Amino acid sequence: MTEEEGAVAGTDNTVADDDALYVLTAVLLTPAQFPSVLGDDYPAACTALGLEPYAEGYGLVLGQDSDGARWTVVVDDVSLVAVAIASWDCGMEYDLSPDDRSVVCALPGWPLAVAVAAPGVAAPHDPAPDPDADGEDLPPLSPPDTDAWGPAQRRLGADAIALQWAVWREQIDDETAFPPADGEDADGSDTDTDTDTGAETAADAGTGSASGTGSGSEETGSGSASEQTAGATEESETGAVPPRPADDGIPRSVTHPGVRRALADAHAYVDTPPPPGRVRSSFAPGDARMIRADGPGWSMVARTDDIAFLLLDEVPGEILTVGRGTELPKLLKALDAMAVRPS
Repeated sequence: MTEEEGAVAGTDNTVADDDALYVLTAVLLTPAQFPSVLGDDYPAACTALGLEPYAEGYGLVLGQDSDGARWTVVVDDVSLVAVAIASWDCGMEYDLSPDDRSVVCALPGWPLAVAVAAPGVAAPHDPAPDPDADGEDLPPLSPPDTDAWGPAQRRLGADAIALQWAVWREQIDDETAFPPADGEDADGSDTDTDTDTGAETAADAGTGSASGTGSGSEETGSGSASEQTAGATEESETGAVPPRPADDGIPRSVTHPGVRRALADAHAYVDTPPPPGRVRSSFAPGDARMIRADGPGWSMVARTDDIAFLLLDEVPGEILTVGRGTELPKLLKALDAMAVRPS
């Protein structure tokens, strides 16, 4: 997709009169599909670009003008951009040339990192200030900083897990994913509260230790995200406490409070719907759905027929595993029912 090139005609207030944009890539900006690196939800992503959260969404066309300057052309022909992206993903050529009437605006710079450049023009650079703008030019867009752990890196990590679900899921053993509901270990022995330390990186073959982090009977384990997924440059070491039976025999959360807060936020979404795009549902193999949800300081990725992974701002590079239990399936089903879905 990123190597395809086309041409988008410039408009009076965009790239330059009678100039062309050499298309490098395109992305959708809709409630159901948007670059989550830009924000926790669709309105937040639109705000990052100075756009109104139009219900039908936008297409973002990223490219260079004849001088090599970076431009992001915003169009309202979402279907056209979606067809182009699907074609490129299938290895097919597609000349993405939106009609001038569909162009909403052209913004200087790129909001996302682009690894390729147009041939035959100068290296990508920000456009020079317009001398006729009297200093009122829009500042060039630039990708969010993902070098250090924070909201952008956390959301990127969750997106990567969703794309490579099988890779991450196979590193979680059944004891962690499906904790016993009667307060006993898989072998029938009583659980205790001894701490098991030393979470492994998700790139390793092992899995994080089981721990009772969650609400109700949701159980969690933890592991460190690899550089390709969560952007951490160092391994984290965390303590993990096995589930401890409560008075009613259901293992309760005994470790990280951030997980409890995230799950409480997710439960609250069911009663009070959050901004569009805060909870998204997409295709997963079988009859399942993939759930992506974000909130203040946390990101979740889960399959409705399986477990959930949580990433927290306060735990850099860590991936926390929320076991299936009895409450998680209900939560995921409720989130799926109110989530936005790709059309």
